[in-house]
Amino acid sequence: MGLDGVFQWLYATTAGAVIRENESLFPWLESFHVLAITVVVGSIAIVDLRLLGIASLDRAVTRLTRDVLPCTWIAFAVAAVTGSLMFISNAVNYAHNFYFQLKILMLVLAGINMMFFQFFVSRDIENWGISASTTPLRARFAGGASLILWVFVVAFGRWIGFTLQPHLIGG
Repeated sequence: MGLDGVFQWLYATTAGAVIRENESLFPWLESFHVLAITVVVGSIAIVDLRLLGIASLDRAVTRLTRDVLPCTWIAFAVAAVTGSLMFISNAVNYAHNFYFQLKILMLVLAGINMMFFQFFVSRDIENWGISASTTPLRARFAGGASLILWVFVVAFGRWIGFTLQPHLIGG
């Protein structure tokens, strides 16, 4: 079974049908998805702006990430679940939507950037202190890249709804 077969199978699941056929369920999922993405991007922006030396300069990066990232991960989990449920309601068309593909690509790149930060940049994070001038250039780069990638995730996510072909829904 190829990928299109998997997408067709997802579309045909009971969950996909329930979401697709219930006139209020998809809007509720979408609302929670947008709220969760807002928390994800907002909380990531707080950390990224600190890494860039633009905001929260009175707090150490370690303290800021310890305070903010738990909310980020909870919101990300909500966004992933609601996004997956919306996806299965029209899997074939979403999978072939150019902006959906770009959104997924940006999410993957944001994840790679986060792993780069975790494994290579933040090794000596305890030594950065509070001063923005002690934030290494590679951390500033990771913060800037993160901000840009998340802006694209949001923008491409918005374009999905405007470019999905309603007459093709379901295959």
